[in-house]
Amino acid sequence: MYFPTSAARQLSSAPALPLPSERVLALAPSPRKTLFATVTKSGLSLWRVRPSAVLAHLSRTATSLQEHGENLALQWSPDGQRIVVQTTGSHLVLVTVEYNAEEVPYQTPPLPANAARNFLPGAGEALPLQSLSLHLEGVIRVEGTLLSVSPRKEYILFSTCSPPAVQRVPWPNASGGENGRGDYDTWEINEEEFPWLVDPDVTVCQISYHRQTGFETWITSDGRAYLVQLYQEQDIAPSASEASAGDEEQAQLRHLSHNRLSSDSTSSSRPLQWHGTCIHHVDPPRWVQKRKHVDPGDVAKYAYTEPRRAMVVALNPKFSMLATGTYSGTVEFSSFPSVDGVAPTPQVLQIPNMYARDGTGSVCAMEWSSDGYVLAVGWEKGWAVWSVGGRCLAWGFGVEYEVDEERFQDAFMYGVRGLFWAPGNFELVMLAQSSPNQVDGQLFVLPFAKSATTGQQSPDNTQYAFLQMDDRVLVYRGADQPDMSVINPEADVWQHVKVPESYMSANWPIRYSSLSADGRLIAIAGRRGLVHYSSTSGRWKMFADELQEQAFTVKGGLLWFHHVLIAAVEVAGAYQIRLYSRDLELSNQNVLHREMVPSPVVILSLVDNSLLVYTADNTLYHYLIIPTADSIKLHLCGSITFGGVIAVPSAVRALSWMIPSAQKQLGDPADDLAVATVLMIVGGKLVLLRPRKSEEGEVKYDMQILADRIEFCWIHLRGIGTLENSLWGYDGQGIRVWLNALAIESAPPPENGDVNVILDNVKESVNIPLDFYPLSVLMDKGIIIGVEVEAATRTNLTFTMFRHVTSSHLFLHHILLFHLENTQAKEAVTFASHYQHLVYFAHALEILLHTVVEEDNETVEPTDQLNGSKEYGLLPAAIEFLDHFDDALDVVVSCARKIEMTRWPRLFDIVGNPKILFESCLTSGRLKTAGSYLLVLHGLEQLDGMNGDAIRLLRSAVAAQDWQLCREILRFLHSIDDTGAALQAALVETQIVPSADSHIGPVVMGNGNAH
Repeated sequence: MYFPTSAARQLSSAPALPLPSERVLALAPSPRKTLFATVTKSGLSLWRVRPSAVLAHLSRTATSLQEHGENLALQWSPDGQRIVVQTTGSHLVLVTVEYNAEEVPYQTPPLPANAARNFLPGAGEALPLQSLSLHLEGVIRVEGTLLSVSPRKEYILFSTCSPPAVQRVPWPNASGGENGRGDYDTWEINEEEFPWLVDPDVTVCQISYHRQTGFETWITSDGRAYLVQLYQEQDIAPSASEASAGDEEQAQLRHLSHNRLSSDSTSSSRPLQWHGTCIHHVDPPRWVQKRKHVDPGDVAKYAYTEPRRAMVVALNPKFSMLATGTYSGTVEFSSFPSVDGVAPTPQVLQIPNMYARDGTGSVCAMEWSSDGYVLAVGWEKGWAVWSVGGRCLAWGFGVEYEVDEERFQDAFMYGVRGLFWAPGNFELVMLAQSSPNQVDGQLFVLPFAKSATTGQQSPDNTQYAFLQMDDRVLVYRGADQPDMSVINPEADVWQHVKVPESYMSANWPIRYSSLSADGRLIAIAGRRGLVHYSSTSGRWKMFADELQEQAFTVKGGLLWFHHVLIAAVEVAGAYQIRLYSRDLELSNQNVLHREMVPSPVVILSLVDNSLLVYTADNTLYHYLIIPTADSIKLHLCGSITFGGVIAVPSAVRALSWMIPSAQKQLGDPADDLAVATVLMIVGGKLVLLRPRKSEEGEVKYDMQILADRIEFCWIHLRGIGTLENSLWGYDGQGIRVWLNALAIESAPPPENGDVNVILDNVKESVNIPLDFYPLSVLMDKGIIIGVEVEAATRTNLTFTMFRHVTSSHLFLHHILLFHLENTQAKEAVTFASHYQHLVYFAHALEILLHTVVEEDNETVEPTDQLNGSKEYGLLPAAIEFLDHFDDALDVVVSCARKIEMTRWPRLFDIVGNPKILFESCLTSGRLKTAGSYLLVLHGLEQLDGMNGDAIRLLRSAVAAQDWQLCREILRFLHSIDDTGAALQAALVETQIVPSADSHIGPVVMGNGNAH
């Protein structure tokens, strides 16, 4: 999903001014994340994210520091025009950010023509640097010890310690807004003002505002966290300027808060009222509760260290979940609270192998990527990146191997104080806890490669893993390689395709990328326009007219239909679906077809020659792609609205459908919409929508939720036996496979004819746990492909190198085991026959048998083993299945040599007498397999006293000139008889050594080697 790559860039935080270098205390990105600010105890610096450069610096005077205190933290106003700096002296320093259009912040010094240098701009570096300046607007003194501050559009909200209260003041020189928002307000923390607080005897330590939802999170002094919003009598929901109505959580949270408003509104008659719910509950020890009850007073008197104390809370509106970082260093995932107030059970994340040998320390910073797929976490002693399903993708807690501590520069590997994702989520900006070797070595930018599914999911294209980087894309080519190259982790199977600098420098970052079904064509869309590439010719095609490129934005996705590129675009407030040919130059004159749509496209999907278009007005359009004599066009077959089925259209992240077999073979493709089962990922939920016709002939849909927290899915619509119409979803821990998703049982239709929603998860057919992050599944090779991150350090390197390593996992034995457990032997044989040509097929069967033997040992009672019960357990079915393949004898003996000898009697009681199997191998010429059975016969004490079986095998090996096998047989004979008599008898019997020799010296085999 997200994988760090190459090495982190280090930024110099020391301003190029005659000022002493100071340690950076905090950083904060602007609302649009094009800028970020850092603060030291006396200075404030303003940075551009791309390219990374300081645009302005404000240094406070010694008098200001003495009167108002040193800088402590900073926050941006929602409009990005002000910065509020919190000081140690309980003051707020207000700084305005002004844009100077006439000035240029950096100029190239004048050079003669022969000394001038021309530099090509990198990704996102073509736009000119803005000239910004910082001006001190004023200072606000806060009585009662300032704890936390949170700027809003029309006022500044902050909390104090004595008395415990939440207050707000208007911005200076701001006129009083409507609803009295320009007034000064104070809410003392008590049971009357805040009846929803679990313990009202607290202070608010931290206030965080989330612009996407219009909600905020509070962390109180007792370690609890709350989801909070301020309501007015005539303002039940947040205004359009403060909240995005397009997010899925908006409907859920509004409903939650509206219910709480109606239930709590009687407790106060004030026009402004806070409403909230506890999202992280902590039970203090009983001695604290007793002392508070006996002697209520100063809250700080009863302070204690609670391991689960909330330190940071991060909301993920895309997946309707939140993350809480605690004092002990744990990170907990939980869903948004339900309307009935039931707190969901949190998922505690685990760090792999616990590389943090000295602990992690407290959580200092957390932030979700803008797409909601990953969470970056900074601890006092390290950092990590987690996927939304709970998979740890990368981490660093110190370095694993020794480094030169005096020269090593990557201080973020030892602790992170603050962090944020740069635009496009291709870089993670981190502020290290400290820099031991240099004062200004605290800021780092770590580049990431991310899966293309984060921008656009293509459930039908399962064959090619596709990664995006800052200025290039990576395509997995192992699907086109021989079988052994696929499973070889050292094979170089990634193709790096660099996007033209002329496009990326002005249109960074990449927003959409698409790969054709054969993996040969690539399309990329950035901030504006698009480009496409052919791996056959190795050429990119770009718009010759830059004005045409800058006139539209890709919004909704890109798809390849053979050599035709389908793009959903927004042009001057209108929405179109455009068709471009790879064979023609990119221009408006060469657009093959334009299809107007009434609202923005949320997602595109292609199934055969059917184009599915889902739009923001909750409508699904079905188009047929029809080639004509000289062009290609879209034919609208029909549309259907999902009103009442999908609450928030923008939450749909994946789309496909499955057509019944009868409709595929006999039906009109134009009628597919009425009979298709629609597959969607809505937020994190994997959903099936089943069509049902009412008596009036109207199509209604029953919603079936298969699973939650699904990060992405694949669908296999045709092909290999059991896998046809199979559904593959990854939940952060493993692949969940629903075989024949069309046959999943659905609940009976409701009597009232409304939408039927099945809330219970449908258990998958097969669950495949994985140790790496999957990126593609090669159905024809039976392999899941993925990557995992490696961090390399060397004593001669001053930095850490990150790279992703390709990993693979066989899924054949998982599917076969499902069939055997369900007594579907015929289906298992049919499925396996599709893969028996693979080089590693016998290995897959061996894994299957080993798994069955392990399970059989746990299920079969010891008495049954002693009695030789052959009908008990799964093992007989597995052996019967293996008998259908020529590799059965090799598989059985290979598995036997990898299990404990105590299990051999049970195994060969089912398989058959190993003596008979040995004779069968000897007769059929499988001499190496027969040699393995010799070990089994010896272990079961079935060898004759004269070693006749070993001698016959040795004679056959000599005849076949298999000297390696001869060596192993002689070594075996020597191991079972220390006197050497068995070895001497075998040598004489096979005439390798003449019988007249009474002394056995070094034996020389036919290849001249001494034994």
